Formats: sequence, C-alpha cells, structure tokens
Amino acid sequence: MLSRIMKRNNLPEINFLKTPGRTSHSNQPKSPADRTKSSKRKKDSLRQKSSETFKAIFIALFAALVLRQFVIASYNVPTGSMKDTILVGDFMFVNKFIYGARTPRWLGIPFSDIGFEIPFVRFPAIAEPKRTDIVVFDYPKDIKLDYIKRCVAVGGQTVEVKSGTLYVDNQLEGKYTPLDRRFDPEERFNVAYTHVTPEKGFPYTIRHFVTSGFRRDDMPQRTVPANHFFMMGDNRDNSLDSRSWGYVPRENVVGKPLMTWLSWNGMTPGYRFYDKIRWERLGMVIR
Repeated sequence: MLSRIMKRNNLPEINFLKTPGRTSHSNQPKSPADRTKSSKRKKDSLRQKSSETFKAIFIALFAALVLRQFVIASYNVPTGSMKDTILVGDFMFVNKFIYGARTPRWLGIPFSDIGFEIPFVRFPAIAEPKRTDIVVFDYPKDIKLDYIKRCVAVGGQTVEVKSGTLYVDNQLEGKYTPLDRRFDPEERFNVAYTHVTPEKGFPYTIRHFVTSGFRRDDMPQRTVPANHFFMMGDNRDNSLDSRSWGYVPRENVVGKPLMTWLSWNGMTPGYRFYDKIRWERLGMVIR
C-alpha cells in the first residue's frame, strides 16, 4: 500500500529493513577478531568465577581452623576413664578460650609421630582451672595426645589416696552419698556409684569396682606444685591419671568440655543402627 502511494507520487521506495549506512549485525558472520575477543571474555569470566570460588573456600577453611584452634573444637572419647560422666564414644564440644587459647604447639604430619614441638603463645584466660572442673589437656608424657580428666587439686594443695578414697588438704574430697550398684558389660565388673558433693564446685559421681579380692590403690600424701594440677578419672579403679604419671603443668591445659553433641555406643550390634546412638545424651552439659 505504502509502495503504491510512493510510486504514484514519484517518491523513491524506502527499504525499512536495509537502509544505506546501516548493516544488520545479526545476519553478518563474526570475524576471527570478534570470535577471539568473545572467547577471551568467556575465559576471563570463568577465571574470575574460579578465583572467587577458591577465595570463598580458602576463607571458609581458614575461619574453621581459627575457630578450632582458638574458640571451640570437637573431641571424641576413646576410653572409659571418666565413666559414667563421659562415656566411650562421646563426641563433645570443648571451649578452648576459657583457659586461654594458644597457638599450635606441635608441628608435624597428621596421624603420625613425625614432627616436633614449636614455641607457642597463649592468650589471656577468662578463668583458671579449679577443683571439680573437667579439663582437656596435653598428656604430659606425650603432648600429641589429648587427655580428659577431672581436676581434683590445684597448686599448693595436698592430695592423698587411701584404699581408693581421695583426700584433699586432709579432708575427704566431698560428702559421699552411696548410690546403686550395676554390672558394666564393657569392663566386666560390678561397680558401685558414689555421689560426691564438694564444698565448692559442682557435684559429681565416681565409681569403684565391687569385686572380691580387688585391691584398691594407695598413694602417700603429696603437695601439688605451683602452676600444676592433679587430675583423676571418675572411673577411679580404671583410670590412668596423675596417680601414675604425675601433675599436669598449666601450659598443657587445652580447654573445658561444654556439651555432648553425639554419643555412639560401640557395644550395640550394627544392625540396630538406631540404638547405636545414645539419644538421651545428646546436648547433655558436661560437669
């Protein structure tokens, strides 16, 4: 219609799709230079995304390492020296800044004995370990190993064990209240439980074997040196502790357990998977 009007009036016909000086780029093939620029842009974009991903992963790993070293870390318990306060298979969070976070003390290959001790720096502590506290510390005979025990005496106090009974500063460690007796299938002993209420600190429960002919240990009175701690397990007749290897120096203290986030019962058969988790211990505060 418009073309007819233009012809009738002797007007030039206009092509609205292609006009002089304007080219349709959508239909024109790209030159090698354009393809090179496009490919370079794509590579630069991929390189930038990879760099951002790497940075995010690095920051996340760095933050996790900082948190584990200086704030909070997860530990699991492979032995029963703290039964029944802490059981074999308990996984717990440990507060590492309350007693003063520190830089790494050992540098070596993970899961091996290859390495060496290095100087470390300890940050200011919020509190000091005190009697009845449960403490995670470096084993004095091998600092690569982490131990967990209850602090029963601090520097300057005297400790003595008579027939398995603990005395601190010539006083019974606390008021004893006998509880029940039960058979422990893991250790294959009958055990007697005793509730201990100290003058200061939280009450706790200890246990002793109840077996005819079993001889409980004795330890003569000794004084804990300054800046050292005397540690014992709540499972008094089956705990390798300060009675055997001596005091724990202040520099060996790592942290204080907070709560149990998982408890795995290795005695339960594998086909009873649901029962392998001790559900009643999840979220339990450790004291």
